[in-house]
Amino acid sequence: MPTTKAKNTGQDDLPEIVEPPELVKPGYISDGGSEEERALLNAFETKIALAQKMIINLKNELMNLERLLVSEAEPADMQELLRSAQTAEGEVMHPANEGKIVEGVFDGQNMIGSDGRLYMVPPNYASKSKLVEGDIMKLTIQPNGSFVYKQIGPIERQRIMGVLTRDEITADWRVVAEGKKYSVLTASVTYFKGGAGDDVVIMIPKSAPSKWAAIENIIKRD
Repeated sequence: MPTTKAKNTGQDDLPEIVEPPELVKPGYISDGGSEEERALLNAFETKIALAQKMIINLKNELMNLERLLVSEAEPADMQELLRSAQTAEGEVMHPANEGKIVEGVFDGQNMIGSDGRLYMVPPNYASKSKLVEGDIMKLTIQPNGSFVYKQIGPIERQRIMGVLTRDEITADWRVVAEGKKYSVLTASVTYFKGGAGDDVVIMIPKSAPSKWAAIENIIKRD
């Protein structure tokens, strides 16, 4: 999409609004260093790309606000920033950037968007899709306000065995595996009808630390 510039209103032209770069997908570095070093470097580069995209999005929002506050702004300029929608209450104005795509990183429960916001990922979707902490996701916000998620950059995974436990105080589910405790979604435990003491197959990032794990299967104990 071409860049957009405000009309000349007698003041210096405002800076151009730029399109944010695509997020770097994990696994794009193919040579140099050990496998673990490459995986850690991929994770670092992904975070850098996400931070850069967040900065650009914030700059663009500030540019839109500045354009909106220009006193000589004409209706044509306003149409670039706002759009209308008919509701039961009548015509409602919305920002024109609604309905756009937001990319981000799954943190085990939610998606951290490139716009700096936290988006709740439906637990059932995360459970059935077996999302792993560090996966790159794309969120499409439909004109009617509905959210559609899609996994676009799965992080490299590994499977390990563990035992399902439940915190007596918080009632949160966790899996103890290889001397560590991983949080898991309650929706996943419910889906597999798991119980405390059951054996669990979980997926975690292969070469990056994580607090969360995705349940792949539960083996019921007799």
